[in-house]
Amino acid sequence: MKRKIAAIFAADIAGYSRLVAEDEEETLRRLASYREVIDDFIAKASGRIFNTAGDAVLAEFPSAVDAVRCAIDIQESLRTRNMAYPPSRQMSFRIGITIGDVVERNGDLLGDGVNIAARLEGLAEVGGICVSRAVHEQVANKLSVQFADIGAQEVKNIPTPVHAYMVAMRREDGSYATPQLKKVAKAEPALNWMWPLVVGVVSVVAIGVGGFLYFTKLETAQVKSTAASPVPSPAVAPSPSPTPTVAEKAPAPLPTSTPTQTTTTAAMPTPIPPPPAASAGKIAVDAVPFIGERQRAFLSNEYAAAGDYKAFALNIGGFTGSALNQPNEEAARNTALDQCQKRADAAQSPRRCELYALGNKVVYSRGNPPMPPQPWVRHDPTTERPFVAKDFPMLRDQARTRVENMYAPAAKSRSVALGPGGQYFMALGASSPEETTRRSLESCGAFAGSACMIVAVDDVFVVPIPTLLRPNGFFHAATNSSIVADARDEVVRKLGVGTGWNAVAVGTAGRPGLGLKAADEQTAVNTALADCAKHDSECHVIAIGPFTVGPTN
Repeated sequence: MKRKIAAIFAADIAGYSRLVAEDEEETLRRLASYREVIDDFIAKASGRIFNTAGDAVLAEFPSAVDAVRCAIDIQESLRTRNMAYPPSRQMSFRIGITIGDVVERNGDLLGDGVNIAARLEGLAEVGGICVSRAVHEQVANKLSVQFADIGAQEVKNIPTPVHAYMVAMRREDGSYATPQLKKVAKAEPALNWMWPLVVGVVSVVAIGVGGFLYFTKLETAQVKSTAASPVPSPAVAPSPSPTPTVAEKAPAPLPTSTPTQTTTTAAMPTPIPPPPAASAGKIAVDAVPFIGERQRAFLSNEYAAAGDYKAFALNIGGFTGSALNQPNEEAARNTALDQCQKRADAAQSPRRCELYALGNKVVYSRGNPPMPPQPWVRHDPTTERPFVAKDFPMLRDQARTRVENMYAPAAKSRSVALGPGGQYFMALGASSPEETTRRSLESCGAFAGSACMIVAVDDVFVVPIPTLLRPNGFFHAATNSSIVADARDEVVRKLGVGTGWNAVAVGTAGRPGLGLKAADEQTAVNTALADCAKHDSECHVIAIGPFTVGPTN
């Protein structure tokens, strides 16, 4: 037998017995399909499945970062697949992850690490992830992930409580869901001499409750339901087709856990402001997100001139639907949503359409997506270079291939926005560079739940793309924990001035060194290291341009 430390991943399906009882053949077929997805993600993240039983999967990973990133990828991929099924038939996994000392025997792993991972899986929400404190400490500053501390949990067959954290998963609209806390209070053991008293008290209470229920008439309120009357087949408004857009929640590359690597913990998404109210009986067309100039012209002209019974629907991918001159509001609502969803489905967009306006009243509840400050693009000949898909930062190879196949040959104007967690969005064939950058930022921001960054416009990378070290996140000096607190404001101030290549290095004491406005990447890195060495030791580079960076392999 061989002992080792490993990150242990445990997953199984919530409500699996019910799904099998309702439709065994269909459930088993879908389980095989979902397992292919899970197995593929685990293999790509350098994991190894060491045991399976029915719907359960046990796997080991070389690091906690690999395990958590893989778990997030799995849950987000399966959530998209589940959208094709009604809620009662959705097949959702719970996942638990811990780091533990395990024993390897004939390829199988045994020990408390495996048991704790299984118990954490039981604490996870449906479609969620629950991790131990050891895992949280390993990944908190290495992945753009939010956690909810649920405290010490009493779990079966584990003698000491397990301190656990829930991973905050993204909703369909890109915002973060707040995990439901499942903290279990530890019950104090009752003293043996108190049992007779407890039994007596319970008996008296039971008799009293029974008498009360016997002599009290319980009333139940009836719920009245009304059925909507059928409406005639409505005429669909000829709203313009949306400009092609592509979004994908692509996972960021997995940062290594070496001491020289530093990333910034992502802040919770900025609260999204409410949607604009209608002004003077018309929709504030310029404030409608995700759409292009043709859709804005349609809203300003045909839609504004139509009668009261009209509706406009959209989704974050930029697909729209509209209905004008309908017999009633219900017909307008249904027709606009149906038209939008058909367009989205035809383009294989995973996003659902939602009603934006009913008549001239904005009813969209999502509000405007988070956006970065302007200017969104700063052209700098020193750092710009031709767009090459294989050099796109923070994407896996599969996502880079997709960008290469779709973005490179697309018509201008086009752009790609990148989110802090590796999400990206392409807006293709827009009417102008201004439109394409706005649309890609809006959709990416809604998708990621936080402000994104324009990385490429047409055929050019418009931000510095590091090549000496691997980009693995967005760099925010004001919140970067590797930099000593009293130096962060000065770093922010100096980085905000000028153009060219910038780099930041820190040493063991967190004292920063800066390489600013350099003509090339190597010069910026060398200058930052030399500056850091003046007042710190063992300096290493943590940021180049707008990215945090780590070793290339």
